Order: sequence, then structure tokens, then C-alpha cells
Amino acid sequence: MTTATTLSLASAAHPLSPPSLPATDQDFEILPLDAPLGAQIVGLDLSRPLSAAAFARIHRAHLDYHVLVFREQRITPAQQIAFSRRFGPLQIHVLHQFQLAGHPEILIVSNVLENGKPIGLGDAGHFWHSDLSYKEKPSLGSLLHAQELPEQGGDTLFANMHAAWETLPAELKRAVEGRQAEHTYLARYAELQQRSPWRPNLTPEQIAQVKPVLQPVVRTHPETGRKALFVSEHFTTRIVGLPEDESRALLDALFAHSVKPEHIYRHRWQAHDLVFWDNRSLLHLAAGCPSHMRRVMYRTTIEGDIPA
Repeated sequence: MTTATTLSLASAAHPLSPPSLPATDQDFEILPLDAPLGAQIVGLDLSRPLSAAAFARIHRAHLDYHVLVFREQRITPAQQIAFSRRFGPLQIHVLHQFQLAGHPEILIVSNVLENGKPIGLGDAGHFWHSDLSYKEKPSLGSLLHAQELPEQGGDTLFANMHAAWETLPAELKRAVEGRQAEHTYLARYAELQQRSPWRPNLTPEQIAQVKPVLQPVVRTHPETGRKALFVSEHFTTRIVGLPEDESRALLDALFAHSVKPEHIYRHRWQAHDLVFWDNRSLLHLAAGCPSHMRRVMYRTTIEGDIPA
């Protein structure tokens, strides 16, 4: 894993006024996972304000491992929001119907129905994707905090897109370097609406928030300088400048290569896990769970920059 970075830790973090409580240096461990990516953070309490040194360790680990699993985080929504904001401004999801009351920065990800209506987005992550790649400024990263977990299933899979690029056959590298692809939130929205009750009809105002954008097929991480594939089966519709059949064949090859088993970490959730992943480096997928088992998660999403 890379240790080089093109930005200082201090400049990459979002400037905020000091917390009202004194910041603390906590004695926590960063333990790499036995997987192609990821590390778990043990012994850290995110309900307590972090010192600059502690935050810098976490930031560095996030760049190095792409997924951080914070165990036993009994934090409030406000504390999740505050920690997320240390990395940058937060993005509000277009499905405002599923915002947590009083906390619009939090998207409820849940399969629970109350009075016959969904309380959250129950099919989030049904296809491999990078969060908000359909925005001009896609997400830097997302944080998902477990509130209620099912007894079976509910895993989340992460695919390392740096590794996908680095192992991509030479002829495919030549085919995609310098090219752009279209990303749109609506790419598979109608298909998802037909599958489940989780996708409401969008208003004209919501549709206006998710106009198609062009992104590089291969992006350079703004903090580490590493290249990564930046296409997904959920949001990427075409490669600009290619006939439709060639574009589809190339995208299918990239999708298949990206999610090979050797690129994947499968996260099996534990109570009170908070998982923080880098959308500039990864794709992720929700494995699903039995429909009668409750799953409730709170998600915050950090704004990134325009991909290059």
C-alpha cells in the first residue's frame, strides 16, 4: 500500500473550529485486515473529541487501507455528523424522503416498513457503485453506522479499484486511458422501482439535482496520486466517443475485472460498527438480507473534488 501523498494531512481535513470539549489522545490500534484492503480501529471512542494527532492517524490509515472499521461505536447521529465533517463538507442525498428527522445529513438505509411505508432506502447498494459518482463532485467517502442488524446476511462488499487498474490487461488500459464516461443516477432507477417499494417517484426538482455528468474512466486519487478505475455497473452508462456496442463491451469487461475475488473485502457487520470507506478508491455492494429481518443503518457522505 502506498505511503506517498500529494497533500498534507492538515490541508486535506476540513477546517472547523475546535470542539467545545477538550480533544484527547486515545490509545487505539490500527489492525490491517486479512483482505486485499481494509483495517479495523480498536480501542477508539468517537464520542470523545479527537486530538489533531489522533485524527491524523485515522486520516493516514484511511488513505492507506481505503476501508476503516471502527468497532463498538456507541455514538449519536450528531457525533457521526461531527466526525464526518472533519474530512470535508457533507452531501445531502437526493432522496430527502429518507433523511433522519432533525439530521438531513444522514440518509437512513433500511429495509423496515412502518405503517406500510419504508423508513429508509431499502435497496441501497443493490449494484456495484461508488457513492455519488453521478455528481460533478463525487463523494470523498461514506460512513455507515449500524443501528439494527439482521441475524443473517446484511454484509457489504468492497472492491479495490486501484488493484483493478494495476492488474488490468495492457490492451484494456490502452483502450480506456484518457477517456471519459457518462454517469447518471437514473441509469437503473426504473429497474430498481420495479423490484421493490424503496424507490419513490422523483420530483422535477430531484431530477434536476442528478443530471448526467462526465467523469474520467481512470481517475487519479487527489491525496495519494494513485490511479483507479472509476466506472460502475450502477451509474456508468457509456464511454464517450465510442459506438454503443463497443462502449458496452468495454464497460462489461471493466466491470467484470473490477470485482474479481482477489480485489474484494467482505465486511460482516458487528453491533455498533462504523465503517468509513473511500469512494475514490473503491466500489461497494450490499449483499442483502432476508426481507423479514430488520436492518437499519445511518449513512453520512463527504463531498470530494472534481475527478482528474
